[in-house]
Amino acid sequence: MSKLVAPHGGKGLVCALLEGAEKDAELQKAAGLKQVEISARAKGDLIMMGIGGFSPLTGFMTKADWKGVCENFQMADGTFWPVPITLDVSAADAGDISVGDEIALVKDGETYATMKVEEKYEMTEADKRFECEKVFMGQGEESVDGKFWEIAPEDHPGVIMVMAQKDFNLAGPVKVLSEGEYPAEYPGVYLKPAETRALFDERGWANVAALQLRNPMHRSHEMLAKIAVEVCDGVLIHSLIGNLKPGDIPAKVRIKAIDILIDKYFVKENVYSAGYPLDMRYAGPREGLLHATFRQNYGVNNMLIGRDHAGVGDFYGLFEAQTIFDEIPVTGDPGKDLLCKPMKIDWTFYCYECDGMASLRTCPHDKESRVVLSGTKLRKALSDGEEIVDHFGREEVLDHLRAYYEGLTEKVEVKMQSHAAATKM
Repeated sequence: MSKLVAPHGGKGLVCALLEGAEKDAELQKAAGLKQVEISARAKGDLIMMGIGGFSPLTGFMTKADWKGVCENFQMADGTFWPVPITLDVSAADAGDISVGDEIALVKDGETYATMKVEEKYEMTEADKRFECEKVFMGQGEESVDGKFWEIAPEDHPGVIMVMAQKDFNLAGPVKVLSEGEYPAEYPGVYLKPAETRALFDERGWANVAALQLRNPMHRSHEMLAKIAVEVCDGVLIHSLIGNLKPGDIPAKVRIKAIDILIDKYFVKENVYSAGYPLDMRYAGPREGLLHATFRQNYGVNNMLIGRDHAGVGDFYGLFEAQTIFDEIPVTGDPGKDLLCKPMKIDWTFYCYECDGMASLRTCPHDKESRVVLSGTKLRKALSDGEEIVDHFGREEVLDHLRAYYEGLTEKVEVKMQSHAAATKM
């Protein structure tokens, strides 16, 4: 019997993906249904619902679920969920769709799912602003003192995405018909929750940590993973392989960098590298909670949360993604509550005086002795062709990343936030 944490929601892995003859029949039916073009974000959400990554969700959220998630981290039935999972459609499409209809959800000519529409609700400008304030507004300097709405509409990719959503949302259960490009493009990396659970069980793991990555691993990431290895049975290095914002490093480049690091600097039996198909929402603390929620479905009971987890700009406090875990509701029902717990790690860096990796909890020296590490700082230095300071990353990894940047014909400016620049250390 598995010793792993139970999937979120108390219903086991809830998978909406059809296969075989059932899938073929549904695809044939979908050809005769109204076709609705979906966003890249919705595509990733559908795949996660298909493979059980979003258990216990069976489809896109109702207005009551949306409001409850925004206001108090709970769907209408009291189940914890931190970020709305909704499907937006145009007013024209909404006008052609009635409650009770079945529709086909397509992107770029491929049918990803069918959906039974159970609710149709308008999303006004005020509704979108409400969602942005609840989900994306933090406690950092760009969120307080009335600055949020001055800065976020231009600089916060999550806010930009929500405010650009169409006028209506559709809610209802889905039948997922495609996993997109991920199985073919990321063999052995793109793994379903059932597959990671089987791998962990095979290794005898019961206490598993996850390291969330959207950047190549630098020495701080390496330290976080190794801390977890020391206190858990093993670590899942779990990379986002969905869409990122301009200037971020493509998934295949990042995964190769991780493979190099694992091969050279880890005991392979204690770590596993995999990827998941979501787009980043850049929701900072809320996204940290989302990362923990779906990692529980993958068999993970400890989520590594470091400095400015999933942050963007200076919208969030340095460790706001840690403290938010102490603020979420707890019902006492393990089927409704979040069971994956945070591993709260302080700001880590290389210290010349300590002669090794350290953190604010262990290093007594001043910031002049420290090499401050961040994914943003690394991307900016590589993008600008700057020399990477000693001890920032492993040289084998840096060589791989330099080769990628040297091959770029068009570069995107990387904006430095205060956390990455260490102006507030």
